[in-house]
Amino acid sequence: MSTAINLPAGTIPIAAEDEARAGLYALLSRLLAAPPDAPLLQSIGAAERWVDDGGNPLAAAWNQLVLASQTMDAEVAAQEYTELFLGVGRAECNLHSAYWLREPSLERPLVGVRADLAALGLARQGGSTVYEDHLAALCETMRILIVGAGDHPPAPVLTQQTFFERRIQPWAFECCAAIQQSPVANYYGHVAEFGKLFLAVER
Repeated sequence: MSTAINLPAGTIPIAAEDEARAGLYALLSRLLAAPPDAPLLQSIGAAERWVDDGGNPLAAAWNQLVLASQTMDAEVAAQEYTELFLGVGRAECNLHSAYWLREPSLERPLVGVRADLAALGLARQGGSTVYEDHLAALCETMRILIVGAGDHPPAPVLTQQTFFERRIQPWAFECCAAIQQSPVANYYGHVAEFGKLFLAVER
């Protein structure tokens, strides 16, 4: 899978670090939105490993995800995804912020996310079955804020930070921990570990 970002002509060049951030958000979004198919597993499994001297947990988590992708079967991954996030009657883990943020004093998370997206000139794509407060959708929003998309230029760092702190930080770490603790999680335990550490760096 390529993490290259194609931007409209005339767009301000994106720093390599931000392209990398956007690529990782895109990967997390894809893995959380639907199970990986065989080509995606093959692509991740063929990705370059990060240098790990034992002091970089994020590098170690990435390398473990690469290794897990090399041996993971797409049908098994799909079954795991279904049991974890879709379930029959009740999923093992919920990927929507509305599930995790249920204090009576808080705004309704989905309403808040939609308001933030409207203020940014963004909205859910027609035909999408993923709600805006789903972690996959929030990761995709971060990707767009970092590198832009279509007529939307990259957002200032402060805008990125504000969206992250309001819509991802309050619950995503707890969600990732729940995935890791689930007895169903195998491949997605590696996804959650990498996601948790990447979001910690973002924080």
